[in-house]
Amino acid sequence: MKYNLLGKTGIKISELNYGALPIGPLQADYPVEKAAPVIRHSLEQGINFIDTAQRYKTYAHIREALKGFPHPVVVASKSWADTYEGMQKAIDEAREGLGLDTIDIFHLHAARVGLDVFAERKGAIQCLLEAKARGTIRAIGISTHSVRAVRMAADVSEIDVVFPLVNLLGLGIVDGTLQEMVEAIKLVADKGKGIYIMKAMAGGHLIDRFEEALGFARSMPGVASVSVGMLTKMEVDANIAFFEGRPISDELRAAIGKKGKKLLVMDICKACGACIENCPNEALSIKDGHASADPERCILCGYCVSYCPQFALRLITPA
Repeated sequence: MKYNLLGKTGIKISELNYGALPIGPLQADYPVEKAAPVIRHSLEQGINFIDTAQRYKTYAHIREALKGFPHPVVVASKSWADTYEGMQKAIDEAREGLGLDTIDIFHLHAARVGLDVFAERKGAIQCLLEAKARGTIRAIGISTHSVRAVRMAADVSEIDVVFPLVNLLGLGIVDGTLQEMVEAIKLVADKGKGIYIMKAMAGGHLIDRFEEALGFARSMPGVASVSVGMLTKMEVDANIAFFEGRPISDELRAAIGKKGKKLLVMDICKACGACIENCPNEALSIKDGHASADPERCILCGYCVSYCPQFALRLITPA
């Protein structure tokens, strides 16, 4: 496994990041006892970098996987908090939930943002700065789907790390094109910020082109790591083989190919619109009295699931 420095943070990370969103309640909803062995296996095979978030509800899964592990592991988390108090609560929750004194990277969780997320979340940023000074976090980041936010981050001195969405389809990119996002990422890299990227597989839409998709992600200058969600040990092994330049067996290739997902809207949907208001990619609308997802915009992130008061939305893996 290749390890890269994350910008100027001094943090060294594996080129393959374990993305913890899919294994949690917003997607596969694995219980701790099923998820922790998969995460632990990824660590034992050389991954030293895990990405999670307050909203993902996967702290317990990761904490169990880390128990007794003899080597340092870099953990990144994130929060939607926009006030000092809210961000402090999020940091405390992460430290307690993960069983860690220090969170290596803490992001502003800003998938879809307003005109200036940095002004809107000034209090949250101040909290992160003070936490960094105390040593309870090591680096401050922003996690976003927005070209505009990535560009702005290049000139925000407080931001050490940028975690943008990008994939060869351009699916899920907000307020810009694929080419514009690639250019924004280069701008950030030229300013010396640390970069790792999300949704390289476009939420599962690129499963049948995974080598091309991951190759594209790895090829961008300045990208230190690529975050990939992995639900089984075989998926871990297949992705590690690719990143290490080893042949992928037919068995492992088949394991990756079974990972496709779709958004299920159940009949109990009341068309209240809560999911529409909170979809980071504006992919949802009401059709025929129920929520409906535009496949050209939906990246199968599962964020909408947590906002549905009727529990009518589910991300499922078709049989």
